[in-house]
Amino acid sequence: MNLLEVKSVSKTYGTGETAVHALKNVSFSVPKGEFVAVVGESGSGKSTLLNMIGALDTPTTGKVLIDGQEIFNMKDEQRTIFRRRNIGFIFQAFNLIPELNVEQNITFPVLLDYQKPDQAYVEEILTVLNLKERRHHLPRQLSGAQQQRVAIGRALITRPMLILADEPTGNLDTHNSGEVIGLLKNASKRYEQTIIMITHNRSIASAADRVLQVSDGVLTDFGRCTG
Repeated sequence: MNLLEVKSVSKTYGTGETAVHALKNVSFSVPKGEFVAVVGESGSGKSTLLNMIGALDTPTTGKVLIDGQEIFNMKDEQRTIFRRRNIGFIFQAFNLIPELNVEQNITFPVLLDYQKPDQAYVEEILTVLNLKERRHHLPRQLSGAQQQRVAIGRALITRPMLILADEPTGNLDTHNSGEVIGLLKNASKRYEQTIIMITHNRSIASAADRVLQVSDGVLTDFGRCTG
């Protein structure tokens, strides 16, 4: 079953001669549990695509279905709740809350939804991400790789169906980049989560199950990775 379906999505900014066609009739689907990398140069439209999938921006035309639900048919409040409960975001800049420690940053999305964190699952995430010894540390007391692990934990905590990662290794060195990608692959398999990851690094992309390329707003599917 396809968890994600993108159907004829286009996005145009502006009108007339100054119009910018960021996405041009993009269509693809992603089965549950697949780890997909989206590659492309800066300005190619890949971040715009991620914003459409994450319901952070609205397409000019087309549909985005997550688990069979058309997200842009929802009312704003309904879409916000759906996004909070079903989509996890991982950003290049980490976006951790400076005043909260590791465990508090990870559980923040659950508290934001007025829910009580599942402490056993919190412990599991801290263990999987090798953060148990850092649970009471503030972000400024962590390395870049450790901060990115916290960001991954925050994305996992709501048990989302879909995780969207925007250049998650952009601020990391080669060794730590490999570690973070390994953690994402492990999450995809361990928790059966679908992951869409943007990267400009083709070596990083090759670790995914499948690679898509966006160039000048047009999507090409390179299919499943081998080896």
